[in-house]
Amino acid sequence: MTRLNDLFDQQGQSPWLDNLRRDWIQDGTLASLVADGIRGITSNPTIFAKAIEGQDSYDDQFRSLIDKKPVEDAYWDLVVDDIDAALAILRPVFDASGGSDGFVSVEVAPSLARDTDGTIAAARGLHERIDAPNVLVKIPATAEGVPAIKQMISEGRSINVTLIFSLDRYAEVIEAYQSGLEAYVASGATDLSTVSSVASFFISRVDTEVDRRIEAAAHGDEKVLALRGRAAVAQGRQAYRLFREKFSGARWEALAAKGARVQRPLWASTSTKNPDYPDLAYVDTLIGPDTVNTMPDGTIADFQDHGTVARTVDIDLDEADKTVAALADAGIEMASVSATLEDEGVASFAKSFDELMQSLTDKANRLSSPS
Repeated sequence: MTRLNDLFDQQGQSPWLDNLRRDWIQDGTLASLVADGIRGITSNPTIFAKAIEGQDSYDDQFRSLIDKKPVEDAYWDLVVDDIDAALAILRPVFDASGGSDGFVSVEVAPSLARDTDGTIAAARGLHERIDAPNVLVKIPATAEGVPAIKQMISEGRSINVTLIFSLDRYAEVIEAYQSGLEAYVASGATDLSTVSSVASFFISRVDTEVDRRIEAAAHGDEKVLALRGRAAVAQGRQAYRLFREKFSGARWEALAAKGARVQRPLWASTSTKNPDYPDLAYVDTLIGPDTVNTMPDGTIADFQDHGTVARTVDIDLDEADKTVAALADAGIEMASVSATLEDEGVASFAKSFDELMQSLTDKANRLSSPS
């Protein structure tokens, strides 16, 4: 047994891998990670950009595709093939867990983050193209994304909601999930157990932005400077409290009676960005039942080596509230922080996608040029 197994068996948290590479699919690395206790996979445009640009295992397929279709269509073929292969590797976890784990996530094109109708069409298209019960299509939790989330859930489609940075937006995401389930029931559905969702709450990026603001606002005030590195975990713990509140009571119990699954909080962006902070600052501190932590491979290795398996996600809630209040007193409002991070997150994924399309276009031109 590994620490990853213990994390799930003892604390009810599912460790997922925040990476996907074709060479890992082909050489057994991914299967080995699953054997060690990894229970799901997340991907995004940046991950695919690094994978496709960083290795030659895609070249033969890409070469054959560009003879028949545009570069962007070829890209989606590459992505879907990787997702299909990963889904097959995770399918035994899905089956053994009764459909509660073993998921692989694929994201709609980042250019759709502010386009509700486009997101709905793209998410529906990915679900129809990747016809597997353990696929989660990722939709950003922008203001325009929230209605798309509700629509997909109302059609019985499983969704990973990504880029959540604030408690207010998280509350909107929970409402979209629950009202989507209610709409699915109204359409005639009697078994909600086939619908799954996670809500990806981003963690470390919060400290990166808050710390930057603290250093600009502190003017040497040690009391304010002492708040560095505390906002992300504090807000994560507040989010878990909100999760427990919203997935209880008569409304939720009526859905649960029809087989509905809770929409688990998924802690994303949990690698440590600041070298002055512990390498597991965003893993050891947010462990608890009905949660997911998706970690890059380096963070997984660190956790396997020296992670702490203990329930921590709902300890010191008073301290979490005090931290957020103290930040507000210092002029740092979490609503402003989250708005900045959402804009940056959308822009970052769009930039990665655009750069990858340019790289693939350049490669296509080279491959099609006479030698």
